[in-house]
Amino acid sequence: MTDEILGGAPSASTPHPTLKTLDVLVGTWDVSGPGHHGTVTYEWMPGGHFLVQRVHLVQGDHTTSGVEYIGYDPGSGTLKSHFFGSTGEILEYVYEVADRELTIWFGEPGSPARYRGTFDAEGTSATGAWAWPGGGYQSTMTRVHPAIC
Repeated sequence: MTDEILGGAPSASTPHPTLKTLDVLVGTWDVSGPGHHGTVTYEWMPGGHFLVQRVHLVQGDHTTSGVEYIGYDPGSGTLKSHFFGSTGEILEYVYEVADRELTIWFGEPGSPARYRGTFDAEGTSATGAWAWPGGGYQSTMTRVHPAIC
């Protein structure tokens, strides 16, 4: 197909270097905290332009399952994602990784709804919290399977 048919400009043949900051997430993680537990797996889509997250979390009697695609958005210069949930929801996030700090903004950077966490020195666990006006919860991720190269 040509770019005219697809309706967009050609993509770069090399993934944007900012995507490499997400390497710390690649692998399978157990997620837990007060009232919730589950598993998330991050892996690179072939070509390296998108990091794919598969999610299965249980909070009380509510289960969240879905897939998220995280890629570099040249218009905003951010790592934007779209989460597609098993109950039909589509949510947008922005990821930021700096040093050992991970921030996931719901919607846009600066949003009052966000996750902030810190990875340990080995990159095998992260502790943080989701927060939004009027609520939030603590959460810990522990790597159970490293990336497969």
